[in-house]
Amino acid sequence: MSRLVRSALATGVGAAIALGAAAPVTTSASAAPAPVVAAAPAPQVPAAAPGRTKGKDLRRVVYVGNNWDGTADVLLPGSFKRIGRLDIVPDYDERIAEISLNPYRLVYYLAIQQLIGEGHDQLVDDMYSSNDGRLLIVSRPSFADVVALDLATGEIVWRFAVDGVRSDHMALSPDGETVVVSASTGNVVHALDVETGEEVGGFESGGSPHESVYLDDGETILHASIGMVYSPLDDPVLDPTKQERVLQLVDADTYEIERRYDLRAALDEAGLDDVSTAVRPLTHTPDDDTFIFQLSFFHGFVVMDRKTGKITKVRRLPNLIPDTPRELYLLDSAHHGISMDPTGRHICVAGTMSDYATVVSYPRMKRSKLIKGGLKPYWVTQSWNGRHCYISWSGSNTVSKISYKKAKIVRTTDVGYHPLTEGSVLASTSAAPSAYAGKPWWAATSPTVSSPPPVSKVTVTCSTVSGLAAPSRRGTTSPWCSRESRRLPGGNPSRCPVGEPSVTAWLIETPCSDAEASRSAASIPPWLWPTTSTGSSPT
Repeated sequence: MSRLVRSALATGVGAAIALGAAAPVTTSASAAPAPVVAAAPAPQVPAAAPGRTKGKDLRRVVYVGNNWDGTADVLLPGSFKRIGRLDIVPDYDERIAEISLNPYRLVYYLAIQQLIGEGHDQLVDDMYSSNDGRLLIVSRPSFADVVALDLATGEIVWRFAVDGVRSDHMALSPDGETVVVSASTGNVVHALDVETGEEVGGFESGGSPHESVYLDDGETILHASIGMVYSPLDDPVLDPTKQERVLQLVDADTYEIERRYDLRAALDEAGLDDVSTAVRPLTHTPDDDTFIFQLSFFHGFVVMDRKTGKITKVRRLPNLIPDTPRELYLLDSAHHGISMDPTGRHICVAGTMSDYATVVSYPRMKRSKLIKGGLKPYWVTQSWNGRHCYISWSGSNTVSKISYKKAKIVRTTDVGYHPLTEGSVLASTSAAPSAYAGKPWWAATSPTVSSPPPVSKVTVTCSTVSGLAAPSRRGTTSPWCSRESRRLPGGNPSRCPVGEPSVTAWLIETPCSDAEASRSAASIPPWLWPTTSTGSSPT
């Protein structure tokens, strides 16, 4: 298996679709809102018949993480048929109670929910299965953690809380022993032991660490940070205000930074002086000598020589929204999702803001016809055999399998709520246990929930209330949902049942002093709040 195939499977290039070990197979779950897909690595065994791997109890599957649902759908890589659904947040109530008692965490939780999650919890980002098909490793942004789920029982085997208040993209080493995860607000990347969840290393990054990719058969990590993509200061002149952005090579054994590229100088030399240095999804050639990546606000991608650090090719792609101001771009993403096939001849691209996908030949850089398969494509990754790319249409709650060679959609499948927004809907396949008796722990259905109402006011109110129970994850009832306010000690506003009257304000009650609330609220930059707020929240 080439380095590119192993790296793509291990890193989950694309959105929240994950190739990984499948859990027990049950009746297909009902369709839910959009998914997050994260590619999980295929086990290091030769491929057998389609949908199967060598091994008595293993078969290949595709995991699709439903970011706003906190679930993951399981698909067969051949038919793309959904065969089950996993609960990624079995500890939801416990985590919400924990957040509700910490004013600092609560304020950030709500800010992340509104600005990055578009009003929703972010419960699934990247996913990878362990090489033996036993564990599913998942980063959960809203809970600022990474968990390993036992695919036979659904129980959390280990949990690691990242630095700061939000976890993001991950990468799994080719040998399956280590997973690295970006801590968005901690500005670091943690390296964890897959079996135990213990931290075995880590390295510094820039503002908002983002994607990592293993190179050189697992000896090197290519890593990029994206800065404050949620800041409204989107004019090119103000680009330097969005925190430090880095593109760097890291030794995967010592976690020492070997090289940081001067991307600003490289872009300027290529005539792209008005282009942001925030590297979004990235891929690379099979020999690992060339990097190919997308950039904030840029419709297309650039090609960089690893040795010289120079931009060698620039491929602009159609901008179908020329009149849309940059401030309305989804987290600064013009395009968000890219993956090269293992032959190095085709690049699958997600044209996020323009609602298309396309396949670009390499090195000729000739694009295919635009592929219009849904809304807001937000992540791309390759299939286990490298013949297809998987793309999540996060605005349509679907995932498609696209042929690299034919540049056409082969199949599209309905999935859960939101193929990941910040970072992804990936798809990939790996081995998974196939034989389980009785009804497994997978959730067979998912409740329909209403979309979160617009928020006109955020008020952080402290009280001495004791015994506040966190709202149920599967839908809430009064007093959590009411006509005048929604009392959610860290709850998700989208959890209220359909039919509840719309709410225009949140009242956050938590045991603390007014002074503590003011300090917590004041620590958040004003642009993190939906509108001008009142009470003790920042104005």
